[in-house]
Amino acid sequence: MHQEPAPLTRHLRVHQDRGHVVLELRGEIDIAAALEIAPYLDRVTALPGASLVIDLTRVDFFDCSGLRLVYRARARLLEQDGELRLVCTHPLTLRIMRVTGLARLLPAHPTLDAALGQPEATSGSL
Repeated sequence: MHQEPAPLTRHLRVHQDRGHVVLELRGEIDIAAALEIAPYLDRVTALPGASLVIDLTRVDFFDCSGLRLVYRARARLLEQDGELRLVCTHPLTLRIMRVTGLARLLPAHPTLDAALGQPEATSGSL
């Protein structure tokens, strides 16, 4: 039986899946949550060639602080020849990502399996 790791914070759970580090964000991702998540996200995205998935399926609220986290992770991974994939199904979060243009840079997948079954998803331009 596969045992899942304990959350690092109440807003972040981390595990490995098919060679990717999966950061599962949870609850309300606002400025307070972003302050908890950012240091770990920065450590992961500093690794050359890192493969990261940010999973937002358990997020109830996502504001500009969350957008900054995702955009920063994408930029840092591109600098390190890494890759980032995103999982998101929440209609309001997807709308925010479309309105800001982030959805063009980082298309969201409906499930973790779909994200990991797709080719590299870090490229794109505004």
